[in-house]
Amino acid sequence: MGQVAFDTLKFVETLETAGLPKDQAKAISLAVRESHEAVDVATKRDLDDAKKDVLSEVTAVKRDLEDVRKEIDARFDKVDARFEKHEAQMQARFEKTDAQIADVRKDMAAGFDKINDKFEKLGMQMTIRLGLMVAAGVSIIAAILKM
Repeated sequence: MGQVAFDTLKFVETLETAGLPKDQAKAISLAVRESHEAVDVATKRDLDDAKKDVLSEVTAVKRDLEDVRKEIDARFDKVDARFEKHEAQMQARFEKTDAQIADVRKDMAAGFDKINDKFEKLGMQMTIRLGLMVAAGVSIIAAILKM
């Protein structure tokens, strides 16, 4: 910090002109000078220098924050890319699973169609056999009645 300029000789002369003896004027001048030396007073220049230092630090912090923001943005871009990749993989798996389910449904429908065809054949066979049994029964009854 800068010191306040203090002219001790001029101060002694001012005190002597006011009527103080030279010894007292010197003692007072010395006491005032020592008090000025003991006081750590900030000058305008000191304040301007401190302001420049603070502004420099603020600028550095802003730069650091911008760098951190860029790093975070880059990390988020990487994370987003990974999520998009996984999302695409999951979508492909869902589509594959949907296709497999559709194939299973087709296979089941075809199987049910075969079963229905077999039941229809079996129904026809049962109808024919029942018809033959009825005809045989009628023939047997007719033969018994003729006897």
